Amino acid sequence: MSRFPSSVYAARLQAAAAGARAAGLAGLVISPGYDLRYLTGSAAQTFERLTALVIPADGAPSVVTPRLELASLRESAIGELGLTVADWVDGEDPYALVEAALGGAPAAAGVTDAMPALHLLPLADRLGVLPVLATDVMRWLRMVKDTAEIDALRAAGAAIDRVHARVPEFLVPGRTEAQVAADIDAAIVAEGHTAAAFIIVGSGPHGADPHHEHSDRVLQAGDIVVVDIGGPVPPGYNSDCTRTYSLGEPEPEVAQQYRVLQDAQRAAVNAVRPGVSAEAVDDAARSVLAEAGLAEYFVHRTGHGIGLSVHEEPYIVAGNALPLQAGMAFSVEPGIYFPGAWGARIEDIVIVTDDGVEPLNNRPHELVVVPV
Repeated sequence: MSRFPSSVYAARLQAAAAGARAAGLAGLVISPGYDLRYLTGSAAQTFERLTALVIPADGAPSVVTPRLELASLRESAIGELGLTVADWVDGEDPYALVEAALGGAPAAAGVTDAMPALHLLPLADRLGVLPVLATDVMRWLRMVKDTAEIDALRAAGAAIDRVHARVPEFLVPGRTEAQVAADIDAAIVAEGHTAAAFIIVGSGPHGADPHHEHSDRVLQAGDIVVVDIGGPVPPGYNSDCTRTYSLGEPEPEVAQQYRVLQDAQRAAVNAVRPGVSAEAVDDAARSVLAEAGLAEYFVHRTGHGIGLSVHEEPYIVAGNALPLQAGMAFSVEPGIYFPGAWGARIEDIVIVTDDGVEPLNNRPHELVVVPV
């Protein structure tokens, strides 16, 4: 289905209002984006006409929307939730409707970080107070996943595992990265995603670029190929998984360095449990690579949160002392990158459980040797 049952969104709206009260805000003003989708199931888009969910700290939430955009809300839970919809037409002031929904007096409101300046500035003028970011409220709601979200992420993980099981048949010397990517794109949809969010096929020296996408480079026997892929499954929760492939048997040094990367990824996953800091998980991976003299070839953070957005909090990186909590979902993806030569990455999505960790990707972590 395209969204969760309305009861899920009702609980989230109550939690958002409580968060606004705790932050001393008059309420939250949520324009289209991931926060709106999280709170109502709406995938409405931002246009020059204001659409906003208004959640007062005390009182009933409501929706301000142009009359011509009413149809875009039908797929959301807004109707089932019984939210008041204040529609407006060109020539009327939608910011006055937001002001009224917040209580009418000058109000310190929190706004989603997706609100464009063309709405933020007139809203601030109308409220008489510059809004603050609602991030401190929304980040905690979205960072700790509920049961429905975890089930969706499990489905996404299983779907992308099925795609990786098919990848070796696409990796044929003589084909281009772009041709392989086209096959993967079709497989991502065939295996249950609504679309591909991203496809990285980094062969040979392109594997040393963590954010390479795909190109007309022709695959060759002996290539090491990084395949990092993902996309959303209904109702919009994402997969993200990386495996590394070898076209033919790898050189002994490559195989040995890859085994170290396996150890680093395993150490990081094993470090995940409630109370451990995000930076400690990063350090678990980095320390293994450092012992083998490979630390300088690991050039990015160990992981990122995932949910409705492919990249969200928590970030698994040095300097982030955030204690992990049960329900947090993020990637564990150390990599090693040798410029001009080759690269490798191993990535799983994991969920913090009450007493440890649940990996959502279960394909083998070994360097996958594709016969040529």
